[in-house]
Amino acid sequence: MSLVHAAHPPHGRSGHTSAGNSNVDGADPAGGAAGADGGPSGGGRGVRGAIAAYAALAKPRVIELLLVTTIPAMFLAGREIPNPWLLLATLVGGTMAAGSANALNCVVDADIDKVMNRTKKRPLVRDTVPRTNALIFGLALGVASFALLYGTVNLLAGLLAIATILFYIFVYTLGLKRRTPQNVVWGGAAGCMPVVIGWAAVTGTVEWPAFVMFGVIFFWTPPHTWALGMKYREDYERAGVPMLPVVASPLHVAKQIVIYSWVMVGWTLLLVPATSWLYTAFAGLAGAWFLFYAHSLYAAVKRGRETKPMALFHRSNTYLMIVFVALAVDAAIGMPVLGLPF
Repeated sequence: MSLVHAAHPPHGRSGHTSAGNSNVDGADPAGGAAGADGGPSGGGRGVRGAIAAYAALAKPRVIELLLVTTIPAMFLAGREIPNPWLLLATLVGGTMAAGSANALNCVVDADIDKVMNRTKKRPLVRDTVPRTNALIFGLALGVASFALLYGTVNLLAGLLAIATILFYIFVYTLGLKRRTPQNVVWGGAAGCMPVVIGWAAVTGTVEWPAFVMFGVIFFWTPPHTWALGMKYREDYERAGVPMLPVVASPLHVAKQIVIYSWVMVGWTLLLVPATSWLYTAFAGLAGAWFLFYAHSLYAAVKRGRETKPMALFHRSNTYLMIVFVALAVDAAIGMPVLGLPF
């Protein structure tokens, strides 16, 4: 699912196609933007304009995280290429659930979106979609996602999708986002659920590798999001969102990014018993590469030099993609290093 941390820079700045999940309005665990900011790019009218507006509510670019994390989880769960129909049903159902969460987030955060540069092009801000219609659209997508997953995958996958939507809206968006600098840490759990849903789709259960993959994304989310927050601190401050870069010094933020990066890289190695040398090699090399840039950001902040947090933000997307693609390839062709069963 795209309930993840896939953040995008403000409208008018150079964007990046995220590897995954990472964040509502550019920094939330399920958010991101359609077009440049979540609003229809052409402002077209008629049927085409309406379709573009409703699609923008779902923030389709965030769905990339769904593809990057769900598919490898399904590969690993069966240690083979998944059944194409099961894969398609899981991705479509997950996409609908993610779109539901994103649309409902647009309804709840319409006031914030009006004052943030990155989100002021969204449909509710531009009045291209009525608020009531957006609410109905989001709820309908959520119900449809459960029906599809339950009918074509299994009950557990459907229940996990609904639980993710509820967590994202009620725990993160309504509970954490405007109240604590730890918002994206705990709220980021919503963006970790695609791997659990993918695993459940194949096995009908949730086993330890699914929880490890969950943890990889959980610890990836803060460095990814806080790097973006360092660059666009004023945007969040103006909206009254207490992102860590808004309430803490740049040095403290950079230090936290380094800490979480180390934990993230170490956590990826917990999958070694269920994978082969191929995944181990790529996870290790990619981790060393990412840690180098995390430490470089910290060193630049500490020495008062010009910092480039967006470079780390973009590399975080690439890093996640490398790790999960390696996981998928390994699951399809490799053998477990220790031969441990799930």
